Formats: sequence, structure tokens, C-alpha cells
Amino acid sequence: MGKKSLKLDRRTFVKGLGVACMLPYMEAMGNPFEGAKSSSEIPKRLCFMYFPNGVGLPPANNPDYKDWSWFPMGAGRDFRFTKTLSPLVPYKKDLSIFGGLSHPKSRNLLGHLAGDTWLTGGDLRGNEYQNSISLDQVVAQKFSKFTRIPYLALSTDGGVGYKSRVSTLSFDHTGKALPSEHRQRQIFERYFAPGGGATTNARQKSLQQDQKIVDMILDDSKRLQKRLGKNDQQKLDEYMTSLNSVEEQIKRNEKWLNVPMKDFSADHLNFNVNASVDPESYIRSTIDLMVLAMQVDLTRVMTYMIAREDGLGLGENFPKLALGLNRGHHTISHDKSANHWKEWGSYDQWIAKQFAYFLDKMKNTHDEYGSLLDNTIVLYGSACSTTHDAVNYPLILAGGKNMGVQHGKYERFDDHTPMSNLFVSMLNTLGIETSSFSDSTGKLKTDILA
Repeated sequence: MGKKSLKLDRRTFVKGLGVACMLPYMEAMGNPFEGAKSSSEIPKRLCFMYFPNGVGLPPANNPDYKDWSWFPMGAGRDFRFTKTLSPLVPYKKDLSIFGGLSHPKSRNLLGHLAGDTWLTGGDLRGNEYQNSISLDQVVAQKFSKFTRIPYLALSTDGGVGYKSRVSTLSFDHTGKALPSEHRQRQIFERYFAPGGGATTNARQKSLQQDQKIVDMILDDSKRLQKRLGKNDQQKLDEYMTSLNSVEEQIKRNEKWLNVPMKDFSADHLNFNVNASVDPESYIRSTIDLMVLAMQVDLTRVMTYMIAREDGLGLGENFPKLALGLNRGHHTISHDKSANHWKEWGSYDQWIAKQFAYFLDKMKNTHDEYGSLLDNTIVLYGSACSTTHDAVNYPLILAGGKNMGVQHGKYERFDDHTPMSNLFVSMLNTLGIETSSFSDSTGKLKTDILA
């Protein structure tokens, strides 16, 4: 069969030695718009990235205010990033920053408790745990018919945690926490080499011999490449190189990931993470997996909790490991010593750097409908502002250009504006018509979202 007559199915796999790997879109799969009723059928995606403990917000009369305040200087389209969010400068036209939003039922809570409600707007006051469905799950119910899995919930610590110290952003229709995944090797093999019949444990010998998934499907991918056109050959080569890079980094991360997790408790956990571990590489491996999942249309809904609240879990040590600071993230957020704001701001900047990496990968990875970022709405932020006040959430909305999102602004809303109003607007922009979510009072009054 010649190259011109080759016709691939959108769900084509390459196979070898007991594993199979889904391919991204290629020209040989045909025109994506053939048979489409309208451009509204272009896939829409939703992604959330969360960090704990709020952000550094020096008072306006503090010398560090103009350099290390998380929120920008100025307003509207004339805003200026401070040093804190400087990694995001190249993506100014792809994002918008919101200030002032929060969940009404959480405003009187300690910020650590509000993390449970970031995507729900639920009620954690009192002894009753009155949480509700998270926004990602509302969208997953609508979009699940299009993909192999309905959603992907990821975190650094995995599982669900416990009330007010969750390790997941996702909650079902009853308000029950849905477990997140964190072991990258298992995620990679479960979702990117499905149906292979071999578990992680069964593959340990081959792993020790440096046999990777890419190696196992190499012959099949080479045979396929010979039958593809020039553009598809390049696309396949780029994809296989990306898979190989991700798996290589996962192998480097495995020493950390295989450290047994202690049981969750109300006490602060000390994992004694090996100082040789690189948290940036770990976070970026998770991000790479997220981008790959969107590239092959594995799912269209994802959440990623970068770390847990209140100094729990592996994320507490990130400032020490990544920047050589002598305090953990939670301790920094309560510190009042000299150089406090610069130290906190430098760590906020490091987290923003990881978000910038995600935006760059999304912007420069394409499927048949263009840039992944242009067809994905991304919300990045935390459930408290500074010193754990559950108000004025730091929030960045990114992507969604092909859905009519108009970025490049910093908007500050009244402190009484429910964050759920933003969620209503996001749902409508995703094509899910609704007038309410949780405790919303309507759509968010902004021209950023269509």
C-alpha cells in the first residue's frame, strides 16, 4: 500500500512487545472538518492547576510592594507584571489575571480549609462537611462521551487526604472527594500504553534493562513511518521523541516516587525527602503527561494539585529543594522576619515558572485543530490570598482563544463577588449553557470571557 492510499483511524495505536501506544493526529487520518456541522465541534478542553498557602502580598507602603506583590501593578490592559509573575511575561496575550474573587461560604475560614472548595464553592463551616460537585466533574459529565477517560485528577501526593487537607481538587455530585493520581510511571503505562496486559511490577526486569515503551514499539513505529507522508513522518518522530523524553525523566524521578507515603493524619508530615530530588523535574514530568494526554485526546478535563495545604505532603519541601531556602512553603507563608516578602515572592515566582512551562508546552503543541492552548481553558491559582485569608484569591485564566476568550487584562473585582460567577462564565464559554453554579449570582461581569 502506498503512502497516498494510507488511511489511519483517529484512534490508531502503534504496538510491540505487549504494549500499545495511541498516536496523535496525523494528516493520514483525514480532514478533521469532514462531516463537521460547524466549528463548534472543535474539541474544547478544561484544565486546573492549584498551589497552596496563598501568595506574597506586601502592603503598598512596603519597599518590596512593587517588586514582590503577586498581583500586577496597574489595571486593565496596561498592567505590569512584578518580579513574582515575570516568568509569564511572554504569555501576556494568552492570559488574564483576576483579583477580588472568593467563595462566600469560605471567606471566614482559615485559608487551609478553603482548598477543599476551590472548585466547588461548598460549605465547610461547622462540623458537617457540606461540600458539593467540583467544576471539573460537571464538565467531565458532558465531555466524557468524546474521550477514552472522562477526566484526569493529578497531584503531588495522590489519594484524597482528609477534610481541609485534601490532596485532590475533584469531588463527585455528593461532594465526596475523588482520588488523585501521582505515581508517574503508573500513569504513563496505564494511559499511554493501554491494553498491554503487563503491570508495572511485571515489567521491572525490562525496566532494569533500560527497555522503555518507546523501545518496545520501535519496530512498529518505523514500519508505520515508512508509509507516511513527509509531514506525518516528522510528527511521528516528534511524538516518539516526546514520549521517550517523558519516560526518561520519569525514570529519574522514580527514586522519589517509590518512597512509601505515610498515613495521613492531622499532624504535619515529614517525609525526609532526599535532597538530591529535583522538584522542578517532577512537576514538569506531570505537566508533560498532561500535555501528552491532551495531544492524543485521552481526556478533555484535568486537574493538578501541585501541593497540599498547611505544610502537608511533599510540596512543603519544594522551596528548600528548588531554591535552597531554609524554610518550607507553609512556614514561609507565616514568616515575619527580615527579607520575608522577597523570600516568599521568589518561591511564588518559581511556581509561576512551572506554570509558564505548561503554557509554553500547550501553546507550541498542536493537534488537528491548532494549538492546544487555544482550545483549552486553563485556571491557575490558590484558595487564599496572603497569610491564609480565604479572600481575594490569586487567579490566572489562560487559553481558550478559539472559544472567544479575550486575554491580556488584569481585572480587580469587588471582594463580595463570588468566584462561582467565573465558573458560570467558563461553563458557558465551553458550550455548557447554565445560569448558575454553586452559590453564583450570575455570570462574571467581564468582557474577557465570551
